[in-house]
Amino acid sequence: MDKKNIKKGIVLSVLFFLPVIFLLFLYPSTNNYNPLEVVKNDVLDLKNLSSSNTDIQLEEHITVLGFLGKDPENKFVECSNLKELIYDKFQGFKSFQVIMLVSKDSEEATDRLKKELTKYGELKYWSFVELDDSDTKKMFNSLRTSEVLDFNLATGKVFIVDKELNQRGRLDNRTKPEIEADKGAYPLTAYNASEVAQLKNVMGADDLRVLFTEYRQKRKGEFNSAARRAQDLKGDTN
Repeated sequence: MDKKNIKKGIVLSVLFFLPVIFLLFLYPSTNNYNPLEVVKNDVLDLKNLSSSNTDIQLEEHITVLGFLGKDPENKFVECSNLKELIYDKFQGFKSFQVIMLVSKDSEEATDRLKKELTKYGELKYWSFVELDDSDTKKMFNSLRTSEVLDFNLATGKVFIVDKELNQRGRLDNRTKPEIEADKGAYPLTAYNASEVAQLKNVMGADDLRVLFTEYRQKRKGEFNSAARRAQDLKGDTN
């Protein structure tokens, strides 16, 4: 075997084994990841709201929940971002759904918004659910957040609710520099749908991905609840 063939064999061996070595390093980290924390228990389900005329429910689903209120079209940018960066990425995952709550008198505006959004693809796992004002407030108040609904009963923030009706997020959302500077811990309980970076890099690339990994491991009997970052729900409501 000449030097050329030996060199070729070495190169091919390196190309073959590098991915294997990478996966060996990756394997422990993917099985000892930090699950997305429970920041609030007992989120209301739609079936518990008297004005909800739908069979859609949050229980047994991984839900991205939003509030569009009386003027859904006013949140077109947020919905467009959410569709492109979150819905289109996760719509194929089991039990995933997006639910947007709208007011009872907003049917025409909701239809126009839906028409605009479906120009970029179907919304099979995206639902608009009508509620009266009282039930909209009840649903919102069952969440942990420092946000308030505006005069249209809307917000640009969206929330993650798991299959057991727990709100998910981060109890400590500090960056590494903030931790090193000894800044006090603060939570992330909602995601700003008008901020592309937060949807793409935090909600999509990290938090939802981690939540789906948790449920996949639960199905396989591999999930260790003792590995949670959150040991309790301590902290002020934020």
